[in-house]
Amino acid sequence: MKFFTDIKEFLKTTANDERIPSRDKKILLAMIALIISPIDLIPDWIPILGQLDDLVLLSIILDYFFRVLDSRILLSHWPWGMKSYTQVKAMAKLTSFFVPWFVKKKLWKYVGDPY
Repeated sequence: MKFFTDIKEFLKTTANDERIPSRDKKILLAMIALIISPIDLIPDWIPILGQLDDLVLLSIILDYFFRVLDSRILLSHWPWGMKSYTQVKAMAKLTSFFVPWFVKKKLWKYVGDPY
């Protein structure tokens, strides 16, 4: 149960961060709602493709948090410690091939710190 409480708190504090554009927050929350919802873009009974839509959405979310967003912003909300952060970041890097560059460019408004 603590894990779900931590996720809820992480999402709440991240959603309230003023450094993240509100458009990005709305897109992320919509994607999270689609993953949680029993309604899918592609029904689960269709082999392979049915599970692929959730995997692609999760990959887009992880890519945003770990490759688009500055790590100092993410770490300011991350409740699980550095070890889990590096493990999830490595997983996000592996799944990032599901997220084409043009999708990222079209979706996100966040521009990272140039330094």
